[in-house]
Amino acid sequence: MNPRRRFLKGAGLAAAGALAAPAIVKAQTPIKWRFQTYAGAALGEFVTKPIIDAINTAAAGALEIELYYADQIVPTGELFRALQNGVIDAVHSDDDSMAAPVDIAVFGGYFPMATKQIMDVPVLFNQYGLKEIWTEAYDEVGVKWLSAAGQDPCHFNTKKKITSLDDLSGLRLYTFPTAGRFLSQFGVVPVSIPYEDAEVAVQTGELDGMAWSGITEDYTVGWADVTDYFLLNNISGAWIGSFYVNPDAWGALTPELQALVMSCIEAGHFYRTQWYWGGEARLRASGEKLELTSIPAAEWKQVEDAAKVFWKEMSETSDRAARVVKIFEDYNAVLEKAGPPYGLG
Repeated sequence: MNPRRRFLKGAGLAAAGALAAPAIVKAQTPIKWRFQTYAGAALGEFVTKPIIDAINTAAAGALEIELYYADQIVPTGELFRALQNGVIDAVHSDDDSMAAPVDIAVFGGYFPMATKQIMDVPVLFNQYGLKEIWTEAYDEVGVKWLSAAGQDPCHFNTKKKITSLDDLSGLRLYTFPTAGRFLSQFGVVPVSIPYEDAEVAVQTGELDGMAWSGITEDYTVGWADVTDYFLLNNISGAWIGSFYVNPDAWGALTPELQALVMSCIEAGHFYRTQWYWGGEARLRASGEKLELTSIPAAEWKQVEDAAKVFWKEMSETSDRAARVVKIFEDYNAVLEKAGPPYGLG
């Protein structure tokens, strides 16, 4: 078996053990949820399904969750409304992609240069106050926010070789709304299409590539089969994604079931952290499908400087957005003062 496939398969099999939780004795008619993730089936197997499987097993029939992948019930951009209206009971996504009508939505997904690596996300939420801000924002719009975690960084995988900022001009890339808005100043043309259509869009020439993920995801979902180059510079060190639930669906659970769901979600965060962290290193080192390229640091500094301007613009949209930006600024100042490995770009 191909060593990359062995790695991915082994990681998937490890999920069952990583997400074990105490079982709850069945004592009522099962509560049934419909749950949709932002991820397509190939990626969802690793980032969402292990959590749902763990909940279903541990709940012992008291709660039964049916998992749907990207766009299967509603398009990703309609996830928030479907969740709010009870069409879907729970969601795994980012605020930006699902068009959440909250003033901190731009900070979900890949907010330019806000994070350097995957562990920054739980630290920002649990130690620097983002958890309270997200809870506050979603309480105002009738959706219960449960938990956030980091995943992979946002790199470019493309058909065209990128070695300078000029090479970005005119590139039609599948990317996140806020990331696309930021990248457009460098000539990138953001393209919004269903997740599962991205691979075919590259094959037909509709897209030149993606600015959507790290290299683990490129290999897992097949994007490494249709693109040729992977740019080592990234515009964000980690995706910020969350779990959300309809308040009525959450309120129908006993405190024990709520605790079980949260336990499985938190265990899932740990699993994804090591899956992505190991995958990024392994596939950069031994992957054979994508040629690694880079833009010189002195030139890439233009992107980093542009991100500071973008942060200021976003901070002026609301008092709450300003609080988030201040947290990013304070945290990144700590990282820089701490030095390697924290201060690495």
